Amino acid sequence: MRAAGVAFLASTVTAAALTPAVRELAHRFGFLDHALCSRKIHGKPIPRLGGVAIVIAFFAPLAALFFVNSAVGGRFYADPLRALGLFGGGLAIALLGLVDDVWGAGAKTKFLVQFAVAGLMYWLGFRIDTIANPFGPDIQLGALALPFTMIWIAGVINAMNLIDGLDGLASGVALIAVGSTFAIAALRGEPLMLLFTGALAGAVLGFLFYNFNPATIFMGDSGSMFLGFVLATTAIETNQKSSTAVALVVPIIALGFPIADTLLAMGRRGVRGVPLFSADRGHIHHRLLDLGLSHRQTVAVLYGASILLGGVALALSFANSAQATCCIVAVATAAFLALRRLGYFNLSRTPQLLEERRRNTEMRSAVRAIGAAARAARTPSDLWTAVQMGARAVGASAVALRVDSLPLAKLGDFRDGFDRVLDDLLLARYSLVGERSNEEHLELGWDDGRTEVDRDTEIAVELLCEHVAAGLERVAARNAQGAPLARAG
Repeated sequence: MRAAGVAFLASTVTAAALTPAVRELAHRFGFLDHALCSRKIHGKPIPRLGGVAIVIAFFAPLAALFFVNSAVGGRFYADPLRALGLFGGGLAIALLGLVDDVWGAGAKTKFLVQFAVAGLMYWLGFRIDTIANPFGPDIQLGALALPFTMIWIAGVINAMNLIDGLDGLASGVALIAVGSTFAIAALRGEPLMLLFTGALAGAVLGFLFYNFNPATIFMGDSGSMFLGFVLATTAIETNQKSSTAVALVVPIIALGFPIADTLLAMGRRGVRGVPLFSADRGHIHHRLLDLGLSHRQTVAVLYGASILLGGVALALSFANSAQATCCIVAVATAAFLALRRLGYFNLSRTPQLLEERRRNTEMRSAVRAIGAAARAARTPSDLWTAVQMGARAVGASAVALRVDSLPLAKLGDFRDGFDRVLDDLLLARYSLVGERSNEEHLELGWDDGRTEVDRDTEIAVELLCEHVAAGLERVAARNAQGAPLARAG
C-alpha cells in the first residue's frame, strides 16, 4: 500500500508538471483539435496531445521499481515477461493513439493493432477463461476465451475513446473507474494491481487539473485509448481469480457508462445506416446537453452516475448469488429508465429512423461512386468534376476547393455556385485531412433553407473529403513526374 501511495503522488506531480509543457509543444507544432464539425462543442483550437503527459506520468514511478531493491520491485523480477508485456502493450496502444492524433489512423489499422496487443496480453496470462453466473453454474469459455478477451480489451479501449467528448469527462470517469479497481485490489491484497491503479489514478488526476472545463488541453486518442487499455487489463487481473458469483460483472458495472454509451452508439448507427465507427452527436453527454444542462452540469451528472456504478461494483465483488441478482436487476432497471428519459428506446421514432436509413444509404452510395472517380482522377479538371458531383450528392448548391499547399492551386479557380448573395447560403468548411488542418478544405453552401448541417450529411461530406484527398495525392504525384495537367474549368 505504501508503494502504491508513493506511485500515486509521483504520477500526480509528474502529470501536473508535464501537461503544461506538452500543451506548449502542441501549440508550437500545430497539433490542435480545430472543432471543424457540429459534434464539437469547443469554440477554438485546443491542443490534443495531453495523453503524452498521462503515459509518461504513469510509467515513471513504475519504471523506477526496476532499479529499486524493494519487495514490490521484486515482484516485477519474479515475472518480468508479464510485467514488461503490460508495459509494452500499454506503450503500443499509446503510440497508436499518438499516430492517430498527429497523422490520423483508419479504423482498420486501429483495430488491427488493438487486437494484436490484446492477443499478446492473453498469451501473457491476462485472460478471461470463465464467466461467473449468479443464476447458475459458471460458464467455461474454452476456445472462446481468446476472442472474448480480445473483444473485452479492444472494447474498453474504444469505449473510453468514444466518451472523450466533453472537458474532463473521459479523465474523470477513468479516475472513478480506476478508484473502484484500486479499492477491490486493496481488499483482496493484490500489491501489483494496487501499484498499477495507483500510478494510473495519479497520472489522470494530474492531467485533470488542466482538462476540466474550461479545458486548455485534450488527452486525444493517445490518452483515451491508453486509459482504456490499462483499465481493461487491470480489471481482468483484479477480478479473474475472484470467487464472487459475478466476477466479470464487477468491471462491467464499474465501466458501465462508457460501455453502455458504446453499445448504444453502435446500435444507433446500425439502425440509421451510418458507419458504426463514424462520430455523431447522439452520445449520452450530448443528450444531457440537449436537455438544457450546462457543460459542467452534464459532466457532474455523469461523474455521479460513474461513482454510483463504482460503488455498486465494489459491493458486488463481495455479494452472494441472491444479493448479486437483486443488485444487477435494480441497476439494469434504473439504467433502462434513465436512458429512456434521454430519448433512447423510443419506438415511436421507428418510421423516422427507417427514412433516415434510406436517405443515408442513398447519399453515401452516391458519394462512394463519385469518390471512385475522384481517386482515379488524372487531371485537376477530372478531380474538380468529381468534387462538383459530390457537392450535388450531399445537396449543396455551391462548392469551392482550396489546395494552397499544392501546385494545383495555380491551375484554376476551383469555385462554383457562389455567384449569389452569400446571405442566402448556409456555408460550412471541411478539412480534407480530418480535424488536424484547415489548410486544404472543401467549402460547401446550401440554399435550401436549412439552418445547420445535420450530422448525417457531415458524415457523407467527410467521406467525400477522404476521396478528394486521395485524388489530390494522385494528381500531385503525376504533376511531380512531369505529366501534363489540364487547367480546371
